[in-house]
Amino acid sequence: MNRGFERAEYETRTARAQVLMDRAGLGALLLTTEADVRYFTGFLTRFWESPSRPWFVVVPREGPPKAVIPSIGAALMGRTWVEDIRTWSAPAPEDDGVSLLAATLREVGGPVGVPMGYETHLRMPLDDFARVKELAGLPFTNDAGIVARLRAVKSPSEIAKIETACAIAGRAFARVPEIAGEGRPLAQVFRDFQRLLLEEGADWVPYLAGGAAQGGYADVISPAPETPLRAGDVLMLDTGAVRDGYFCDFDRNFAVGHVGAGVAEAHARLIEATAAAMEIARPGARACELWQAMAGIVDAGETAGRLGHGLGMQLTEGLSLTARDQTVLAPGMVITLEPGIDRPGGLCMVHEEVIVITEGGPKALSPLAGAEIPAI
Repeated sequence: MNRGFERAEYETRTARAQVLMDRAGLGALLLTTEADVRYFTGFLTRFWESPSRPWFVVVPREGPPKAVIPSIGAALMGRTWVEDIRTWSAPAPEDDGVSLLAATLREVGGPVGVPMGYETHLRMPLDDFARVKELAGLPFTNDAGIVARLRAVKSPSEIAKIETACAIAGRAFARVPEIAGEGRPLAQVFRDFQRLLLEEGADWVPYLAGGAAQGGYADVISPAPETPLRAGDVLMLDTGAVRDGYFCDFDRNFAVGHVGAGVAEAHARLIEATAAAMEIARPGARACELWQAMAGIVDAGETAGRLGHGLGMQLTEGLSLTARDQTVLAPGMVITLEPGIDRPGGLCMVHEEVIVITEGGPKALSPLAGAEIPAI
């Protein structure tokens, strides 16, 4: 699979944003976060792990984006489709791109739209943001949800990358019997599973969670302890592995030896719930309707957490499958289906798959699990 996208992909994204900007009366979009910057530029680096430097991209109402970035990123940004690259030597706490960004915004004109809604944040010091607004002398407002709206619907090229990430994880899950079994410390299973993901083609593994215990597991986000697996344990691994900047996110349950009829029945119900949501996951359906389809099978109440979410350049993005989310599904949306079921003793079991909404119905991007829990 080719890395990155053709220039036309970014041109199309920018043109769509500019149509929406014109309707909203915006002169520019100011982007400061990794996913938003990458969406419009293709600038992919793990250097965002360092909080020392801010990075800015300005999308004008007309023309290509303008990058206002630390000089250390100039060479990489120069390999994207962006040609207008303005740099400063960073970190420079006394003026960390503030005056350069303000000058760029003055040149472009406002109002300046900044993503301010759900799941957004401003990746720059608030004091610096206040100085930018003062120096730019332009009105600043929210981006009218433009960036989130665009990112919610994936292009065929984006969907192909997510499907590739899912295939990598699927191959790694198929190899779990190589690394897990009675007596194996759970922490070692986690480390080995990350190794399998990398061997199968993942670029990195930002997220790996899971659990293991008799009859289920207490939660699905804790770090793995060194506790050895025991016969009768239910082992769950949940991964968000990345390939070319796009995530997969799904899990698998495994039986360590014989786990009993209760676990087997719970696993089958999780698969049934997933299938019920897939049956109605079509354009025009609402996120809350998919939640209801799964909740009715796993006996989830109104206070239950979400049973799935959007997926793409981030592990979770966009809609949530909850009782309250009225988001209407559209072709190109990639979502996870993630029902959970309570087990005795305060335990639980969860299951997760990745699908894309198409005109003809849902398409599975992860290799779908069967009703029978696989045994190690």
